[in-house]
Amino acid sequence: LSFRLAYIFSYNLFQFCGHTWILANTIARFLTFGQDALADTFYSVGFVMSLCQLLSILELFHIADGIEKARLLPRFVQVMEKNLVLIMVIMLEEIQSKPVVCVQLFLWNILDLIRYPHELMCVIDTPSIAMLWTRYTLWIPIYILSVATEGLTIYQALPYVEQTAPNSSLLNSTVSAHIHLPFLLMVYLSVLALG
Repeated sequence: LSFRLAYIFSYNLFQFCGHTWILANTIARFLTFGQDALADTFYSVGFVMSLCQLLSILELFHIADGIEKARLLPRFVQVMEKNLVLIMVIMLEEIQSKPVVCVQLFLWNILDLIRYPHELMCVIDTPSIAMLWTRYTLWIPIYILSVATEGLTIYQALPYVEQTAPNSSLLNSTVSAHIHLPFLLMVYLSVLALG
């Protein structure tokens, strides 16, 4: 048993357990509190979701190092879009209680619960045909819904970003030219629409 194999197995197992906890918590809250659970889902699962998404940046290094066999550019886009939307949600407390954020977290966790068990099975050289089919077929409509929900999340966040954009000196101090953040998000929305 090599260190690299043990590491990638542990990483995938940790991600699987984290996303299982998030999804189970989200579903339990919805079954217990009904519609009221939509408003505070982010408060209850946001930390663990942030941790899992932060750790997902390691996947880029896994691919670059050859530990994981995947294409770097598509994974880079997926990891960065999730992290950017999550950072936006973290920074804008007004958007955290929107139902679209709950739906977004739900879809992201479904996607990851489709992916990580498949990755775990591949690491131990026992891939399942049913899991392979689920990973590459069922994943497509859920991913499309997830991207559409990301667009809706950004769209609903735009009024709040416009309110805070003139006051945000952090972005203005780190970028030499003045960038209007709402305009940047609108450009990102059009890129999402193009696919």
